Amino acid sequence: MKKPWIMAQTWRDLVFLHWPISPDALRPFVPEELEIDLFEGRAWVGVVPFIADHTRLRFSLPFPIVGTYRELNVRTYVTCNGRSGVYFFSLDADSLPAVKAASAGRFLPYRYARMKVVKKDRRYAFTSRLAKPVIGESFRMGFTPSAGMLEASELERWLTERYCLWTKPKTVLYRVDIDHVPWQLQKIHIEIAENSLAGFLPAGWNRQEPLAHFSALQKTRFYPPVKETI
Repeated sequence: MKKPWIMAQTWRDLVFLHWPISPDALRPFVPEELEIDLFEGRAWVGVVPFIADHTRLRFSLPFPIVGTYRELNVRTYVTCNGRSGVYFFSLDADSLPAVKAASAGRFLPYRYARMKVVKKDRRYAFTSRLAKPVIGESFRMGFTPSAGMLEASELERWLTERYCLWTKPKTVLYRVDIDHVPWQLQKIHIEIAENSLAGFLPAGWNRQEPLAHFSALQKTRFYPPVKETI
């Protein structure tokens, strides 16, 4: 039986950006216990910027310091023991307390970054740059969501309806289950001005126009980590 959830969070103004990629390009960077999930023979890399809001533990009010912050993650999709979920290459946030808490013991690959979100009328501008310039990863984009919800295709559901993540701090693989209602997706117009994320991937992996979607609001719950037995 699944244990009670331990943390809740609301995701706002979230953008899904997805690029197809060869699974061989990802294999060296994904734990061997996880199988890279494929759709019609292709793996996918996702870049997901959003605002994390109302972060709180069960039976508590939102944290006054880290309750709201901006986040940008780079991910791919994997399977293990019959489940399909997410594996994160990086998770950047502009809250140092949130980064320290989430990356304690190297449990998740969080990094501190300077981020900004500006909204004017219906258009957003999102920027992110790692606080340590020597690493040099940065991301800048503008986007405008379209009115109305879309009926998701099989691929769109495959990319977005993921209800667990895996992480492998040191030598132990853990799974964290996530609960939320199905995504309400909108079409979106994007302009990516800069994207130097995931420099370990082959040059040009993000050269083509990505599949892009927007979701205004998603309330989520996180469950305790479970040691994955292979």
